[in-house]
Amino acid sequence: MALLSIGDLGGRLGWALAAWLFGLLGIVMVVRRGSGRGAPSPVVILAVAALLRLLLVPLAPTLSDDVWRYLWDGRVAAAGRNPYLLAPDSAALVDLRHEDWERVAHREVPTVYPPLAVTLFSIAARLPHALYAWKLFVGAVDWVTCLLLVRLAVRFGLPARRTLWYAWNPLVTTEVAGMGHVDALGVAAVVATVSLLTAGSRRLLPAVGAASAAILAKLVPLLALPWWARASRAPWRFAAAVVALTLAALTPVLWAAGGVPPGIVAFGVSWEFDGPLFEPLWRGLDAVGAVPAVKGLLDQLKSWTGEHDFWNRWYPYVYPQLLAKLLLAGGFALACGWGWLRLRDPAAATGWLFGTVLLFSATVHPWYLLWVLPWAALASHEAWLSLSGLILLSYLPQRAGVDLFPWVYLAIWTPFLLVWLVRRPQWSIA
Repeated sequence: MALLSIGDLGGRLGWALAAWLFGLLGIVMVVRRGSGRGAPSPVVILAVAALLRLLLVPLAPTLSDDVWRYLWDGRVAAAGRNPYLLAPDSAALVDLRHEDWERVAHREVPTVYPPLAVTLFSIAARLPHALYAWKLFVGAVDWVTCLLLVRLAVRFGLPARRTLWYAWNPLVTTEVAGMGHVDALGVAAVVATVSLLTAGSRRLLPAVGAASAAILAKLVPLLALPWWARASRAPWRFAAAVVALTLAALTPVLWAAGGVPPGIVAFGVSWEFDGPLFEPLWRGLDAVGAVPAVKGLLDQLKSWTGEHDFWNRWYPYVYPQLLAKLLLAGGFALACGWGWLRLRDPAAATGWLFGTVLLFSATVHPWYLLWVLPWAALASHEAWLSLSGLILLSYLPQRAGVDLFPWVYLAIWTPFLLVWLVRRPQWSIA
């Protein structure tokens, strides 16, 4: 109710931060109350979770404009046009523009969303009151995630109150029901996949469908496929089935776009914000003169090989941010090798993997934390749970014009690191 009374969260960010802090403190109090008569039952947890999401559906999406992009891409797809090739500012889409077109960000970039997401966008775009229909839908899907988490907690013998860190978390309810982020669909499919893989019967076919749906809602879950396959009864069959189903949906998109859609390429190369390792790394590379050193190496390679045209094409890509992304990609690959050897439980591995993705990512928006929180809640991973409050400070640069680096960046990531070092939490769930 406090967030509803504030209304414009982006314009009244100080009040919004206070309301989020109050909500998080409430969760801490309930979780620490322990078991017994004071602990909420699963029915109460789910009832309150549903109420919180319903209450925030009318909230204006003033913290993020992503939902307007969803509905625009859906409008384009519903009209039979190709959102993977046609950016919102394309002259070929002028006839589709309406008052909400002005609210779409990055209008020069075609869509970055996989086909399942775009299909659902197109359904929402056809409905009356499309914005609220979409938010109600993702809120309902997110409630299913809460239900699955409660069931997983019971299955693993964990206290159901741990799921409050997801089900009642102000970050989750605001980003899903309030801002309408599509990530809720991918998160629900991921939790469903792990739930099916850890069920006693090892339901292979439904798990294949859930895993493919997760990838087709947001591509990141593809990274979890090796761990999920290993947890199934038939790793090779599971992986082959997921890849085949996913490719069946992606092939028309790749064919129509003539390869990887340009929007996805633009996202990987150009998007960057609040990456915990990325922000200091690219600045460090710039300070030590990495760019002149790499260009000097290219000069030597031209001299040694005599292939001037070949090496000249790489000079535009030599800048600190891209060099940092390449180093982080290598570091992430090494981390995945470590995780593969150490983590066999699919629930713990999924949480660890998505957490590692965020740590090595160049872009970390608050709603990206939705991918980690279900598993951090079950594992009671204090570092990631604390970040669900700290990450909201990243709205200060986006909505209040405050510089991200260094002070806001340090205010977010220093406490996270300290909690991790002091408490040494583990990804232990099942």
